[in-house]
Amino acid sequence: MWKPVKQPATPPQAEKPVRPSTPSLIPAEPTPAAAPHNAVLDTAEQATIGKSLVIKGEVTGAESLYIDGRVEGSISLAGNRVTVGRNGVVAANINAGEIVVLGKVSGNLVASDRVDIRSEGSLTGDVVAQRISIEDGAFFKGGIDIRKSGTEDQRRRQGATSLRKLSG
Repeated sequence: MWKPVKQPATPPQAEKPVRPSTPSLIPAEPTPAAAPHNAVLDTAEQATIGKSLVIKGEVTGAESLYIDGRVEGSISLAGNRVTVGRNGVVAANINAGEIVVLGKVSGNLVASDRVDIRSEGSLTGDVVAQRISIEDGAFFKGGIDIRKSGTEDQRRRQGATSLRKLSG
Protein backbone atom coordinates (compact mmCIF):
# COMPACT_ATOMS: atom_id res chain seq x y z
CA MET A 1 0.00 0.00 0.00
CA TRP A 2 1.22 3.47 -0.82
CA LYS A 3 2.01 5.80 2.07
CA PRO A 4 2.59 9.50 1.49
CA VAL A 5 5.97 10.70 2.65
CA LYS A 6 5.85 13.82 4.75
CA GLN A 7 7.89 16.62 3.25
CA PRO A 8 9.67 18.95 5.63
CA ALA A 9 7.95 22.29 5.82
CA THR A 10 9.62 25.00 3.77
CA PRO A 11 11.41 27.45 5.98
CA PRO A 12 9.63 30.77 6.20
CA GLN A 13 11.19 33.41 3.98
CA ALA A 14 11.87 36.87 5.17
CA GLU A 15 9.29 39.26 3.87
CA LYS A 16 10.49 41.57 1.15
CA PRO A 17 9.89 45.23 1.71
CA VAL A 18 6.88 46.45 -0.22
CA ARG A 19 7.73 49.24 -2.63
CA PRO A 20 5.09 51.85 -3.10
CA SER A 21 3.58 51.65 -6.54
CA THR A 22 4.38 54.59 -8.70
CA PRO A 23 2.59 55.25 -11.94
CA SER A 24 4.78 54.42 -14.89
CA LEU A 25 5.12 56.87 -17.72
CA ILE A 26 6.04 54.08 -20.11
CA PRO A 27 3.13 51.75 -20.82
CA ALA A 28 3.86 48.08 -20.48
CA GLU A 29 4.20 46.37 -23.86
CA PRO A 30 1.74 43.55 -24.47
CA THR A 31 3.27 40.17 -25.08
CA PRO A 32 2.67 38.98 -28.64
CA ALA A 33 0.44 35.96 -29.09
CA ALA A 34 2.18 32.86 -30.30
CA ALA A 35 1.47 31.81 -33.86
CA PRO A 36 -0.55 28.61 -34.29
CA HIS A 37 1.58 25.54 -34.92
CA ASN A 38 0.05 25.02 -38.37
CA ALA A 39 0.56 28.65 -39.44
CA VAL A 40 2.92 29.32 -42.31
CA LEU A 41 5.40 31.93 -41.18
CA ASP A 42 6.19 34.21 -44.08
CA THR A 43 8.08 37.47 -43.99
CA ALA A 44 5.91 38.94 -46.73
CA GLU A 45 2.52 40.28 -45.68
CA GLN A 46 -0.60 38.54 -46.90
CA ALA A 47 -4.19 39.74 -46.69
CA THR A 48 -7.00 37.24 -46.21
CA ILE A 49 -10.61 37.26 -47.36
CA GLY A 50 -12.36 34.90 -44.95
CA LYS A 51 -15.03 32.26 -45.64
CA SER A 52 -17.99 34.47 -44.78
CA LEU A 53 -16.85 37.55 -46.74
CA VAL A 54 -18.31 38.52 -50.11
CA ILE A 55 -16.60 41.25 -52.15
CA LYS A 56 -18.11 42.74 -55.29
CA GLY A 57 -15.93 45.17 -57.21
CA GLU A 58 -12.27 45.83 -57.86
CA VAL A 59 -9.52 44.50 -55.59
CA THR A 60 -6.12 46.18 -56.01
CA GLY A 61 -3.06 46.47 -53.82
CA ALA A 62 0.61 45.71 -53.27
CA GLU A 63 0.55 42.58 -51.12
CA SER A 64 -0.33 38.93 -51.49
CA LEU A 65 -3.93 37.81 -51.04
CA TYR A 66 -5.54 34.60 -49.79
CA ILE A 67 -9.20 34.22 -50.76
CA ASP A 68 -11.38 31.79 -48.85
CA GLY A 69 -14.64 33.69 -49.46
CA ARG A 70 -16.38 35.03 -52.58
CA VAL A 71 -15.04 37.72 -54.92
CA GLU A 72 -16.84 39.08 -57.97
CA GLY A 73 -15.28 41.73 -60.22
CA SER A 74 -11.55 42.07 -60.85
CA ILE A 75 -8.36 41.40 -58.88
CA SER A 76 -5.13 43.21 -59.75
CA LEU A 77 -2.13 42.56 -57.52
CA ALA A 78 0.75 42.82 -59.99
CA GLY A 79 3.93 41.12 -58.81
CA ASN A 80 2.21 39.47 -55.83
CA ARG A 81 0.62 36.09 -55.13
CA VAL A 82 -3.12 35.42 -55.23
CA THR A 83 -4.25 32.14 -53.68
CA VAL A 84 -7.85 30.99 -54.03
CA GLY A 85 -8.38 28.68 -51.06
CA ARG A 86 -10.44 25.48 -50.97
CA ASN A 87 -13.56 27.40 -49.94
CA GLY A 88 -12.86 30.30 -52.32
CA VAL A 89 -15.25 31.11 -55.16
CA VAL A 90 -14.01 33.78 -57.56
CA ALA A 91 -15.86 35.22 -60.55
CA ALA A 92 -13.22 37.70 -61.64
CA ASN A 93 -10.28 38.29 -63.94
CA ILE A 94 -7.06 38.00 -61.93
CA ASN A 95 -3.78 39.79 -62.72
CA ALA A 96 -0.90 38.89 -60.39
CA GLY A 97 2.68 37.65 -60.26
CA GLU A 98 1.67 34.15 -59.17
CA ILE A 99 -1.81 32.58 -58.98
CA VAL A 100 -2.66 29.39 -57.09
CA VAL A 101 -6.13 27.84 -57.51
CA LEU A 102 -7.38 25.46 -54.84
CA GLY A 103 -11.05 26.51 -55.05
CA LYS A 104 -13.30 27.59 -57.93
CA VAL A 105 -12.38 30.38 -60.36
CA SER A 106 -14.37 31.65 -63.31
CA GLY A 107 -12.41 34.30 -65.21
CA ASN A 108 -9.21 34.95 -67.12
CA LEU A 109 -5.86 34.73 -65.34
CA VAL A 110 -2.79 36.77 -66.25
CA ALA A 111 0.37 35.98 -64.25
CA SER A 112 3.78 37.52 -64.78
CA ASP A 113 5.32 34.29 -63.44
CA ARG A 114 3.17 31.19 -62.94
CA VAL A 115 -0.29 29.70 -62.49
CA ASP A 116 -0.87 26.56 -60.40
CA ILE A 117 -4.17 24.71 -60.53
CA ARG A 118 -4.14 22.18 -57.71
CA SER A 119 -5.96 18.83 -57.72
CA GLU A 120 -9.06 20.18 -55.94
CA GLY A 121 -9.08 23.40 -58.01
CA SER A 122 -11.40 24.41 -60.84
CA LEU A 123 -10.71 27.08 -63.48
CA THR A 124 -12.97 28.16 -66.31
CA GLY A 125 -11.15 30.84 -68.31
CA ASP A 126 -8.02 31.61 -70.27
CA VAL A 127 -4.51 31.64 -68.79
CA VAL A 128 -1.58 33.87 -69.81
CA ALA A 129 1.64 33.08 -67.93
CA GLN A 130 5.29 32.08 -68.29
CA ARG A 131 4.64 28.76 -66.55
CA ILE A 132 1.54 26.71 -65.74
CA SER A 133 1.00 23.64 -63.61
CA ILE A 134 -2.23 21.60 -63.62
CA GLU A 135 -2.34 18.72 -61.13
CA ASP A 136 -4.18 15.45 -61.74
CA GLY A 137 -7.83 15.81 -60.74
CA ALA A 138 -8.01 19.55 -61.40
CA PHE A 139 -10.71 20.96 -63.69
CA PHE A 140 -9.66 23.36 -66.44
CA LYS A 141 -11.64 24.70 -69.37
CA GLY A 142 -10.04 27.46 -71.43
CA GLY A 143 -7.00 28.45 -73.41
CA ILE A 144 -3.35 28.72 -72.45
CA ASP A 145 -0.90 31.32 -73.74
CA ILE A 146 2.67 30.76 -72.56
CA ARG A 147 4.63 34.01 -72.67
CA LYS A 148 8.38 34.32 -72.49
CA SER A 149 9.96 36.64 -69.93
CA GLY A 150 9.55 40.39 -70.49
CA THR A 151 13.19 40.86 -71.52
CA GLU A 152 12.82 38.50 -74.47
CA ASP A 153 9.58 40.18 -75.57
CA GLN A 154 11.30 43.57 -75.37
CA ARG A 155 14.24 42.31 -77.46
CA ARG A 156 11.85 41.01 -80.11
CA ARG A 157 9.99 44.33 -80.23
CA GLN A 158 13.26 46.27 -80.46
CA GLY A 159 14.44 43.95 -83.22
CA ALA A 160 11.21 44.44 -85.15
CA THR A 161 11.52 48.24 -84.75
CA SER A 162 15.12 48.11 -86.02
CA LEU A 163 14.04 46.07 -89.06
CA ARG A 164 11.28 48.58 -89.85
CA LYS A 165 13.81 51.43 -89.70
CA LEU A 166 16.18 49.59 -92.01
CA SER A 167 13.49 48.68 -94.54
CA GLY A 168 11.62 51.95 -94.42
